[in-house]
Amino acid sequence: MTVRNLNYLFHPKSVAIIGASSKPRGVGTTVLENVVHAGFHGEIYPVNPKYETLCGLRTYPDVASLPCVPDLAVICTPPASVPELIHQLGERGTRAAIVLTAGLSTHRDWRGKTMKELMLAAAKPYLLRILGPNCVGMLVPAIGLNASFAHIDAAPGKIAFVSQSGAMVTGVLDWAKSRNIGFSKFISLGDSADVDFGDVIDYLASDPDTQAILLYIEAVSSARKFMSAARAAARSKPTLVIKAGRVAEGAKAATSHTGALAGADDVYDAAIRRAGMLRVYSTEELFDAVETLARLRPLCGERLAILTNGGGPGVMATDTLISSGGKLAPLSAATLDRLNGVLPDNWSKANPIDIVGDAPPERYAQTLQILLGDKNVDAILFIHAPTAIVPSLEIAAILAPIVQQSHRNLLACWLGGDSVAAARRTFADIGVPTYDTPEKAVGGFMQMVRYQRNQQLLMEVPSAISQAHLGDKKTARAIIDQVIADGRELLSEWEAKQVLAAYGVPIVETRRVTDPVAAGREARDIGFPVALKILSPDITHKSDVGGVVLDLESAEAVTAAAERMHARLCELYPDARLAGFTVQAMARRPEGRELIVGVATDPVFGPVILFGQGGIAVEVTADRAIALPPLNGVLARELISRTRIARLLGGYRNRRPADIEAISRTLVQVSDMVIDLPELRELDINPLFADADGVIALDARICVRPIKGDGLERLAIRPYPADLEEWVQWRGSDLLLRPIRPEDGAAHVAFFNALDPEDVRYRMFIRMRELSPSQLARLTQIDYDREMAFIATRRLATGAWETLGVARVVADPDNVEAEFAVIVRSDLKGQGLGYALMKKLIAYCTSRGTQRVVGEALSYNHGILNMASTLGFEISPSAESGTMFMKLELRP
Repeated sequence: MTVRNLNYLFHPKSVAIIGASSKPRGVGTTVLENVVHAGFHGEIYPVNPKYETLCGLRTYPDVASLPCVPDLAVICTPPASVPELIHQLGERGTRAAIVLTAGLSTHRDWRGKTMKELMLAAAKPYLLRILGPNCVGMLVPAIGLNASFAHIDAAPGKIAFVSQSGAMVTGVLDWAKSRNIGFSKFISLGDSADVDFGDVIDYLASDPDTQAILLYIEAVSSARKFMSAARAAARSKPTLVIKAGRVAEGAKAATSHTGALAGADDVYDAAIRRAGMLRVYSTEELFDAVETLARLRPLCGERLAILTNGGGPGVMATDTLISSGGKLAPLSAATLDRLNGVLPDNWSKANPIDIVGDAPPERYAQTLQILLGDKNVDAILFIHAPTAIVPSLEIAAILAPIVQQSHRNLLACWLGGDSVAAARRTFADIGVPTYDTPEKAVGGFMQMVRYQRNQQLLMEVPSAISQAHLGDKKTARAIIDQVIADGRELLSEWEAKQVLAAYGVPIVETRRVTDPVAAGREARDIGFPVALKILSPDITHKSDVGGVVLDLESAEAVTAAAERMHARLCELYPDARLAGFTVQAMARRPEGRELIVGVATDPVFGPVILFGQGGIAVEVTADRAIALPPLNGVLARELISRTRIARLLGGYRNRRPADIEAISRTLVQVSDMVIDLPELRELDINPLFADADGVIALDARICVRPIKGDGLERLAIRPYPADLEEWVQWRGSDLLLRPIRPEDGAAHVAFFNALDPEDVRYRMFIRMRELSPSQLARLTQIDYDREMAFIATRRLATGAWETLGVARVVADPDNVEAEFAVIVRSDLKGQGLGYALMKKLIAYCTSRGTQRVVGEALSYNHGILNMASTLGFEISPSAESGTMFMKLELRP
């Protein structure tokens, strides 16, 4: 992940167009004309030996003859010429290039190497960044740069648009131009040989000219890099995604239900949600969402009040809201009383609030103020149909001051055309998202809701799930190793259940036998009734061969059923091997709901976890939701909530509610399996019975494959790095130095509250009395791929853990420089705790290959300055008045 030299790409002071031409309709011709006519602020150097001048500019025969080193080169020449041009540019000092040329992946040299491979090899020694190849180019309107062969220019704005599709680039440019939508950056990625989504998102996240990021994605190639960049960007800017290819034909040959159900689009959807981004499904919806989210105030809930002067539009809005999964705000009794006092007798007496078509401006104002005072109302949709009684502009003028003084979200729908245009402008000027129809307005509100939900997942501080009864993970490891040593991929049902049990997943008592007589004997020992299942490494779905018989009441019945199973196997699959049978107690759970919990491996995002309705008709019901590991309690419950069966897990009629905590715990335990057992490719627990007494796995299937390395790179989100935990002795007691976890939220609040206000100011440079939930989440839920926070923690007599100190470091995307901060509980200062934390932090940065660690402190914070000096930091006055700059050069 790197943004190195991208400043030369996005803010060049000079541009060379290599392959510039005057040939009609040529790419080189179009690019040169676009650069010239857009009014680029810097120098322009056309390069082509066939011309002396082009577009009134002196033209140069080759790279070597250029009078200055261009910051950016745009290459429009044939594929075979590109690698040598990149080499020449790199030698001259150019650090960024846009390669518009297509076909570099198919053209090869005499050794069989593609031009793409040769191009990247030529760029590598010079750290020359390449956008493309096979792209339309790039536009930066603020500096007059149109380095593309698009047919139209872009207006300046605050939105960045990044697309893998060239056709989408030109189409969206045209669409946006007609609607006066401007851009900070407009980027065509093409084949993304070098600069990809992760790089661009990282750059745009800290770009002051960009307020929102829009992505058109066809495929992601580096999931970990993409997720890390997207999660960082989504914390600070609305990041919206159109994902093409929603209908996929993949996963046809899966060996498990989960593998068949986990379609590629579902996985992308899970990744987008987990990254805190918002997915939309059309270009129009994309830009509508920017309009909405750019004006979004904090949304404290999802209950919408609809204020209208006409019943029809209110009903249309309500229909759209409910069908979209939204909620109408239930008006409080006090609100209804107050509305009865100001509205005519024939008002709607409910939400939607129809104030009747003859309403004067004062009635609108009074109604809006009453709704803003109702705590049951989280947002308000205002709908107005023009009438001849009161001009729309008068209504907008009286409502505008009320809206500006409120912290509540208000959306507006001014129905009509010219007669409401001025009212629309009035609302737009004060930051109210305004729509043409009730349906679009509700769509805007639901975008707010979905975005807020995704942001809450991104920023959530979960409570710890109980880690009791996790069992013996070594048992699971031994089983997986033995299966792989045997050359098998599919575990037997008995082996799969032992793996689940090792991770604390409750299983029904199951015994493995080799022959029908032994099956009857074990059944008698377990107690009747029992279930009998066939064991064969060659049979994926046992029911296909009649390999499952339930409710057997005697040993003789069990033996006979086993003999029939064997005979049927020989008849239907004569080459299949019989490994024996399993006998298990019948699980009597009359209130049990059949669930499925599974794991599949996506070719892009790696392992994914599936939850939904289970049973033999699982593919038909297709009620499932998908999430990326690692999971915690909050993420597990959110995964459950996205299924239809979640509603059946609550109590209804004479059924008690299912134990949601037990289901969540199972999902977290399966997530732990994914992280600990990298060989695991597919897993099914189907059915997982769930009722008020907990969960129990009745059947299980696990598929494994050998891997190289530790397998962590297959995960799209880096899990908690347990290998960095370290026990140390400190003042006669044992301390654990370890990375911070989201579950440390409560302990972190207690730690912060124990700090002296002056110590907080030393650390933050400002006075703070408390941590907001978002600040707490930001401090405890970190991306281990790009930042680290080590805490010193010790166990109290009560068994709880307390945080004593924190050392934090955040590296730039290139891992060149990392900024540190350290703070110790105020009553423990001067006892060597900060020093121990900093030594661990420096060792960590050294192991990662970070080149230097830097920090800043107030000039009179002698404690941190003395410690830094002892650790070898260079200390000097910083550009910021009253602070000191600390720098430690590392030798990785």
